Amino acid sequence: MTQAWEADPSTVFVRRLGKSAQELGYTGDEDGCPDLWELSNGDIAVIGRDLTGVLRGRLPEGASVRADERIVVIPGEMLSAAKPDIADA
Repeated sequence: MTQAWEADPSTVFVRRLGKSAQELGYTGDEDGCPDLWELSNGDIAVIGRDLTGVLRGRLPEGASVRADERIVVIPGEMLSAAKPDIADA
């Protein structure tokens, strides 16, 4: 049996993936910007809008959100801009 993944609270931010919200024109300042970051343990941190309360009831069959998880939304263009920084699986 495979052990469940757990987030590592000791990890740190290493590098931004893709372009900043400013570069993509999503914000005029640095407060509350969506962002994608690679962490020191290889995990990815997503900074975005928490839409858990709105989207939880619309999850497709087989998808779920634990009490300690959130549905975070970022602009699609931001993920596309990060593609060159993300290793192929």
